[in-house]
Amino acid sequence: MKVDVRHVDDVIIVDLEGRLVMGVGDELLRDVMNAIVAEGWTKIVLNLRQVTIMDSSGIGEVVSSWKLAQRFGGAVKLLRPAPSVKRTLKLTQILPLLEVFEDEDEAIASFG
Repeated sequence: MKVDVRHVDDVIIVDLEGRLVMGVGDELLRDVMNAIVAEGWTKIVLNLRQVTIMDSSGIGEVVSSWKLAQRFGGAVKLLRPAPSVKRTLKLTQILPLLEVFEDEDEAIASFG
């Protein structure tokens, strides 16, 4: 799992690439999210376009990221999940909880 963090104005974009699975991927996302929230960022977009597979640990970490941001007055939104990842998120009924965008500019603008 590879993670790049960048920002556009007051929005943090976390670009994830690889396998968001138990072991490395979920722990890496947790560490990155903890650091982002500790720095005071509240508008967070998880770019899932390059995530090839997500297991239950990865899903759990996405939900934990969402809850962590909410606890500190923030929000997490998803960007461009790959078809297999989107299917997994639908099957686990996570999508009603999280906003999903196909366009980065729309995701950024959605924070208002």
